[in-house]
Amino acid sequence: MSVLVFLEHHDGELTKGSLGVLAHAVALGDGDVSAVAVGRGPLTVLAAAAGKFGAAKVYIAADDSFEAPLPQPRVDVLHEVVRTGGYDTVLFSNSVLAADVAAGLAARLDAGLNWDLVDLVLDNGTLVGKRPALQDSVLVDVGWRSSHRLALFRSGSFDAVATGGEARVEDLSVQVQEHSRGARIVSQRLQLNEGPSIEDAEVIVAGGIGLGAAENFALAEDLAAVLGGAVGATRAVVYKGWYPHSAQVGQTGKTVTPKLYIALGISGAVQHKVGMQNSKVIVAINKDPNAPIFEFSDLAVVGDVHTILPELIELLRARKSSS
Repeated sequence: MSVLVFLEHHDGELTKGSLGVLAHAVALGDGDVSAVAVGRGPLTVLAAAAGKFGAAKVYIAADDSFEAPLPQPRVDVLHEVVRTGGYDTVLFSNSVLAADVAAGLAARLDAGLNWDLVDLVLDNGTLVGKRPALQDSVLVDVGWRSSHRLALFRSGSFDAVATGGEARVEDLSVQVQEHSRGARIVSQRLQLNEGPSIEDAEVIVAGGIGLGAAENFALAEDLAAVLGGAVGATRAVVYKGWYPHSAQVGQTGKTVTPKLYIALGISGAVQHKVGMQNSKVIVAINKDPNAPIFEFSDLAVVGDVHTILPELIELLRARKSSS
C-alpha cells in the first residue's frame, strides 16, 4: 500500500484535520506515507511541519496561480503525483475544498471514493474503512473495488499526534490543464472570528434552542472568550438563522473533539450527539432535568442558562483578573 495525504492549509498553517489523517495513516504502519501541499509559495514550512507528523516525503506545488482555493488545479497536481509516484491510496480530511478535490480526482482516476469515514484499518493486509450508519448508532465496513482507493474522513476523526521526523521535499512543476483554469474567484468575503475555529478549539461553548433568541448567543460568546474557546451551535439554531452554519456541530455539521464541551440549552438529539460525543469532558446546562444530553454528560447542571451564565462568567473573569 502506497499512501498519499492531501494537506489542506490556510493562513500559512496546515489544518488540524489534515494532520490527523496524516498521523493516522502513519500509525497504520504499512510503509512510508507521503503528502502533497498546493498553494502560493513558499510551502517549505508546511512540509517541515508535515514531517513532524510522520510524512516521509512531501510534494509541494507552489505557485501564485494556486493561491485561490479552487479544486480543479489541485486535481491536476494530485493526478500527476499519483501517476508518477505510483500511489494507490489517497486520503483527505473533509472540508468544502477537500470534498471537491477528492470527487474530481476520483473521476479522473476512475476510482472509488468512500466518504464520511471515521476510521481506517488494515485487516489481514486489506484496507477497510469505517462509516457510521443508522444515525451513527453503528459502524459499517466499506472497501474499494478499484485499483486506486480514495477516502474522505469526517473532521475530528483523528488526533493530530506529532511523532517527530523530517520529510524529504520534492518541488513540483505541474502543467495545469486549460479547462482547469476556467473558473476563477471574482470576490471573497472574509468573516473574522476572534479565537480558534471549532475544529481546532480545546474549549467549545455551544448553544441550542434553549438560549431563546439569537441575541442570547452573546452569553455563549462571553463565556467562550473568558475560556479562550470557540462558539458552536446546533442544527436547529442554524436553521433559525441565529448563528452561522460554520459553527454547526453535529451529523450535518462538524465533528469536534475538544477537551471541554459546554452545552447551553441543548436537548441532546442524536444528530447533535454524534458531532461532539468524543469530547474529553462534557458539561451540560439545561432547565429540563430529563434532557437526553444529561445521559452522556460528565457534569449535568439543571437550571436556567440565563441565570447561571452571567454569574459563571463574572466568577471566571474575577478569577482570571486575580491570577
